[in-house]
Amino acid sequence: MGPVLAGVLQLLALIAALALAYIPLGNYMARVYSSDEHWRVEKWVYKGIGANPDTEMTWSAYLRGVLAFSAVGVLFLYLLMRLQGVLPGSLGFSSVNPAQSFNTAVSFVTNTNWQSYYGEQTMGHVVQTAGLAVQNFVSAAVGMAVAVALVRGFARSRTGELGNFWSDLVRGTLRILVPAAAIAAIVLVACGVIQNFSGIHEVGQFMGGSQQWNGGAVASQEAIKEIGTNGGGYFNANSAHPFENPTPFTNLFEIFLILVIPFALTRTFGVMVGSVKQGYAILATMFTIWLGFVALMMWTEFAHHGPALQAAGGAYEGKEVRFGVGVSSIFAVSTTLTSTGAVDSFHSSFTGLGGGIAMLGMMLGEIAPGGVGSGLYGMLVMAVIAVFIAGLMVGRTPEYLGKKIGTRDIKLAACYILITPALVLVFTGVSMALPTPPHSMLNAGAHGFSEVLYAFTSASNNNGSAFAGLNANTDWFNTMTGLAMLLGRFLPMVFVLALAGSLAEQKPVPVTAGTLRTEKPLFTGLLVGAIVIITGLTYFPALALGPLAEGLAS
Repeated sequence: MGPVLAGVLQLLALIAALALAYIPLGNYMARVYSSDEHWRVEKWVYKGIGANPDTEMTWSAYLRGVLAFSAVGVLFLYLLMRLQGVLPGSLGFSSVNPAQSFNTAVSFVTNTNWQSYYGEQTMGHVVQTAGLAVQNFVSAAVGMAVAVALVRGFARSRTGELGNFWSDLVRGTLRILVPAAAIAAIVLVACGVIQNFSGIHEVGQFMGGSQQWNGGAVASQEAIKEIGTNGGGYFNANSAHPFENPTPFTNLFEIFLILVIPFALTRTFGVMVGSVKQGYAILATMFTIWLGFVALMMWTEFAHHGPALQAAGGAYEGKEVRFGVGVSSIFAVSTTLTSTGAVDSFHSSFTGLGGGIAMLGMMLGEIAPGGVGSGLYGMLVMAVIAVFIAGLMVGRTPEYLGKKIGTRDIKLAACYILITPALVLVFTGVSMALPTPPHSMLNAGAHGFSEVLYAFTSASNNNGSAFAGLNANTDWFNTMTGLAMLLGRFLPMVFVLALAGSLAEQKPVPVTAGTLRTEKPLFTGLLVGAIVIITGLTYFPALALGPLAEGLAS
């Protein structure tokens, strides 16, 4: 079997598995967020934090809950890393320095999991399990809660209430993420991923000599890092490390975990707004973009010109032989089109155009299918933009799901789509203007610029992957990427929740002959075009200086 055919067959198997999980998982999540009952363990949590789960919240109260919970998470994780040297289970590692502690705390609370450190040489068992792993659950649950709040904004009318943040947070964690991660962890352990709390020990090497490795609760963290689209690895090599991802089956399984909830949330959306066809339209948009990116990535990695690449049958540099070019391309697209950031190959060694495809996936806003929660609310905001464009073309007030898109709504949507590109381009421009980046870049040409652009694209979009040729473990990059992650996570949430509150206050608009049918293929095509064009116009100059210049020159 040739490598291209093997990649295509694995892609088909992945699509089949996602299709089987789509309806049952999507329906289950809709029931979770629509239920009026509280589990006993949930009542204990509410009592412990002093929250009333039955109190409805306006968008501003919901936002205060999101920000307060996240701020406490940043502070707790920061202190945990600063005190690591005196904690049990530290494996002899010292406390993490202030700049890196800030960067890492922000990274995991914002669901980014950007890592400017070697996990196996920096974090002990307590920080990994009580700190980083916990945030993998709750940061993902926060994103899902905000998405559900926006869905309620479309589904409700004549009210400013969007549900209860604390109830959505707890239910998303205990009813969805914890059971899913437990099942996935068992599968990973059965397939060879390690799960222990062992100390540092010597491991022999094939060519003689030895190196030191520590164990860890890797399978359990690997499961939630993929399911929650987090991405932070126990080891620096991330999902390319055999302790995290030992076989081709675990590799494909981890891609499935990355994609399954973001895709299934479109079903949840359809059920909650009372029209599964609307969910299918959003799903079709996400799937079309994802499949197109996979095809482009596989093409550029298999068919890139050059005698060495053609003799090898593809761009094998930086890719694990046990996985191959095909499924590594699928993994790279899936992790950058979601907010995951996990990697099973070295993105910096992809072809120039391949690296540009991965970068463009993040620049789209990671909405195809996007991060857990963040992908859905990002796509719904783009749907609002698309119906606004359609309204301009026919001279009609835009409507979406029975709600008129007024001046305030479109301003909020516009602010949402502008904030992340502004962060990426401003931080990249400032960094390139200072003397610090050249000392961090291994390449002074177009690829070096791509490294810096990729770093801030990843941070601002809460992805977490990196080209890794950039030394980002400096005070400048730790601080600036930390700020980019904070602003890139929470400013969009402000606009999303404000939009949700505005929509919930409206009365429904009846469907007429002039209403744009947003459940039809025509709207899917319009939405895909709006996403690609808006992103292309925003980022094309920066891409031309980096990956496009590199790809055309090679």
